[in-house]
Formats: sequence, C-alpha cells, structure tokens
Amino acid sequence: MVDIATRVYNHKWKIDPIVRSLIDTDFYKLLMCQSVFRNRPDTHVRFSLINRSTDIRLADLIDEGELREQLDHIRTLRLTRGESTWLRGNTFYGKRQMFRPDFMEWYENLQLPPYSLEKRDGQYELTFEGRWPEVMMWEIPALAVLMEMRSRAVLERMGKFELQILYARAMTKLWEKVERLKTLEGVKVADFGTRRRHSFLWQDWCVEAMIEGLGRSFVGTSNCLIAMRHDIEAIGTNAHELPMVLAALAETDEELRQAPYKVLADWHEEHDGNLRIMLPDTYGTKGFLDHAPDWLAGWTGIRIDSGDPAEGAETAIRWWQARGEDPTQKLIIFSDGLDVDKIIELHAQFAGRAKISFGWGTLLTNDFRGLVANDALAPFSLVCKAVSANGRPTVKLSDNPNKAMGPADEIERYKRVFGVGTQEAIDVVV
Repeated sequence: MVDIATRVYNHKWKIDPIVRSLIDTDFYKLLMCQSVFRNRPDTHVRFSLINRSTDIRLADLIDEGELREQLDHIRTLRLTRGESTWLRGNTFYGKRQMFRPDFMEWYENLQLPPYSLEKRDGQYELTFEGRWPEVMMWEIPALAVLMEMRSRAVLERMGKFELQILYARAMTKLWEKVERLKTLEGVKVADFGTRRRHSFLWQDWCVEAMIEGLGRSFVGTSNCLIAMRHDIEAIGTNAHELPMVLAALAETDEELRQAPYKVLADWHEEHDGNLRIMLPDTYGTKGFLDHAPDWLAGWTGIRIDSGDPAEGAETAIRWWQARGEDPTQKLIIFSDGLDVDKIIELHAQFAGRAKISFGWGTLLTNDFRGLVANDALAPFSLVCKAVSANGRPTVKLSDNPNKAMGPADEIERYKRVFGVGTQEAIDVVV
C-alpha cells in the first residue's frame, strides 16, 4: 500500500502527474464518446470550467505555469498496449467487445485538442473547443487536475508529521463510514468520485478500502484505470451531456422537446441490460416521465442525480406502476451528493421496493472536512460542461434550480417547452 503522506511530502509532479493515463477517466465518458463517435462525430462543441463555489479563488491558489504543465502533460498521453487490450478484450456489463474496433482505433490514436486558459477575477477560465468526440474527453482530466492542484496548494504548506496525522485521520474517517455501511443488508455501493477527488492516490486508496471493507457490497468504480488495476467492475452509463448537446441542435420547439428521447433511442440501439438506465432530470424528471415513450418503461432502471432523491425515487416507482411495470424488478441508482447518512436513510426507505444502488462520489474520495485549519481542504463544486454546440448555447435545468446553467432567456424557453414549474432550491455542496 502506498504511503500517501510520504509521497505527498516528497512530491515531484513528474513522478506523480495528476493524470497519468487516458483511461484515468470515468467509464460513462467512454460509452458516451463511442455513441457520439458513431452518431454525431462532426458536431462542434465548446466545454468550459464552471466553479460554482466562487469563494474558492482557484487562480489565487494555483500557479498558472504549473497548471499549464499538467494540462500539457495530458496532451502527451496515449493509450498503452495494456490499456487498449483491457478495453478491447474485457467483459463490461456482461458484454464482450463493448467498444467497436473503429472506435478503438480512433481512441488509440487520440491526442486531446488544445485548450484556452485565462485568469479572470480570481478564477481560471479554461475552455476546450472542437469536434465533440475529442473535446468531451477533456472534462474528467481537467476537473481532476484543478481539484488535485487545489489540494496540493494546501498540502505543500504542511510538514511531514502533520501530513502523516492528516492522512491517518482521513483514513479513520473513511473507515468509520465503511463500517457503518457494512451493517446495511444487501447494500450496493460504487465509487463515482473521479471528477472531484482529493487526488488519484487517495481515490485509489479509498477504492482499496471499499474492496476490503464492503466485499461484495462494493460493486465497482467509475474510474477505468483503477478498475483495471484492481480487476473490478467499471461502472457507468450516460450523463447530461448527451441531451444538452442534442437539445442545443434542435431547430424547433418540438425537436427540442423530443431531444432527450432521441438520445435514449440511440442508446437503446447500442446497449441492453443494466446499461439501459435513464437519467431523466436534465430538463425536469416529472415532465420527462410524463411524456416518455412507452418503450422506456421497459428499461432496466433510473439514475437520480438532482433534487430530493426520495421524491425522485417515489416518482419513478409511481411511473413504473402506472405503466404496468413491477418496481421491485427495476434499478434505482442514487448519485447526487451522497454521504453515509443519506445512503442509510435511502436504503431504509427503498430497500425491497426496488433494486437500489448508490454512486458515492465526492464525499467518498474527497471528504477532508474539518481536518485542517479554516476547512481549507473541504470539497467544493467544480464542473466542466458543454456550453455550446454548433454555436448554439446549451441549457441544463435539472430538478434543482441551483444547478441550472445556460443563458437566462434560453433557460426560460426550456422551462416553457418542457413544462417545468416551481422547483425546490437545494444547496449544492459538491
């Protein structure tokens, strides 16, 4: 096991680059990228870093030259032979050759495109622009770099023994969470913590702790590199990016209204089983389900990623029942800002009423709250989103208005088209 504190104390970034592999990314990115590569390869997109926690002034904490070094290093990465073999030959979700030969040939030759970086009012404006399949692969590594560089900026002021105590406390904190989860009969938990992790080494340690502590209750990780290293399941389906871009490309209100279902129709052609998981909240869960085509009721399950998670699950259960489906045979994946208390609460409420699973993210891989002065390592909300497609702005509404993004006039138009009424604002922690 790596001595993380000593590694941090003796740190030299050329030994420990923040992103060390093109598969140090989330599995859903690769699945979505293959779909985009097949269906929309020439769409021109722009992605942008968005720091929702504006009190964290990243440009004051992180040296621009060092940030550029890390980003430039990522552009030198290529798939190794072992990584390519793992992707080409491994079984994912019970399916061999998940990734098509033409996609793999493209991915093996991929170099991430150039970036644009500027400072403005204590924040970094980091953007990526170009063809959708290439640009979308920047999202996860860009977030990982910014999150870990913020951690390193705090840690570099600490002495060797201070670091040893810090990581000992963080390990104890995580292990206590694992011990609480072990008491839940039938619980299923996956690591979803790549995007806003404390560091790669820490995420890897967290996964090792989950493997030992939870056994079969730990069902895998979203991180492809860590899944390969530990021979565990790579977990992930699709994300808001797909409907956001397709909606931006819509020519009429009716095309806009149908865009989320067009995404899933494409997905339906490519995948089956546990990969058929709806993510309905991009433009409001209730409206999505009210107007969903009948064939979606036959899908395996649903992922709940914003709003009140219990309300979202109840809505899904009622919808399945109204469509003649048995909710106990459906999968509900909770994935929004989870920590142990919420996992225990939701497990108690829904175990037996549906198959349930938890995608545990930032508060698994980056919970250093209360461990340093001024809470300087507390996690914060940083995202990297598609902000335009073929020159048109993208919009995301979600089930929490505090997560909405896009120009104000377009947000109002989307609310009208998708029939989104009053929403309850919920604080965004991560």
